[in-house]
Amino acid sequence: MEFSQNELEIYSAASREAARRGGQILLKWLGKTTTQEKGFRDLVTQADYESQQVIQDFLKCEFPNHHFIGEESTSESHESSQSDFCWIVDPLDGTTNYVHGLRSFAVSIALYHHQTPLVGTVLDPVLEECYWASQGLGAKLNGELIRASGCNEIDKSLFVFSFPRGMTRTNPEVIRFLNMLENVGSIRRLGSAALNLCYVACGRADGYWATSLAKWDVAAGWLIAREAGASIEDFRGHQLDLEKPFFCAAATSDLLEQVKPLLNV
Repeated sequence: MEFSQNELEIYSAASREAARRGGQILLKWLGKTTTQEKGFRDLVTQADYESQQVIQDFLKCEFPNHHFIGEESTSESHESSQSDFCWIVDPLDGTTNYVHGLRSFAVSIALYHHQTPLVGTVLDPVLEECYWASQGLGAKLNGELIRASGCNEIDKSLFVFSFPRGMTRTNPEVIRFLNMLENVGSIRRLGSAALNLCYVACGRADGYWATSLAKWDVAAGWLIAREAGASIEDFRGHQLDLEKPFFCAAATSDLLEQVKPLLNV
């Protein structure tokens, strides 16, 4: 199904407004919120819940027939929904940073039609940076078009990455990290998957790899990075799977080909 530029802009504008509302909640609770542990080393705050609620309320008002999946309430089943449209929301990506006062976190909102991403928005409310993209229309940062860096030399690249929770020294991710450490120019672990993908999109990072994320972590960022010209693949040679994100995003296809053997362990 094809969507007009006008239709996509309606969805994108709604996603940006929803992200703005969620971001206001995060700033309101910053340094004040209570913290719970919903799983092993997996934190959740009152800010997560309240941000998601205002986002859901807004999107449900604008698009009452659309399905909604948020990280903090996944009781609704996409399979049981009668709508082909699904909003996938992370109301606070980077909760550990948020809890510790590290001001690198984001709101992530994406709209999918069946399995196809239509629009994606990632908002950094502290820096007031809003990244967004619509299918086939490029990616923007605060309204200005952005592009991936164009880096194709691994020894000059800066990569960001995500480690899974409960890491042990025998985890294959340690081997991946050491392989990359020996070959790339620099490595950073920043704590927000959504922002990591946006940093690849705007050229602040040349690549990003992750193996243990959830769909709401990457649903918007994938589209933003792709629309900015980045190459994204499951480095095991499998098809990318939103349900089990396992991938590397790189500024260029040449750079991606150089890092895939290092990650495929």
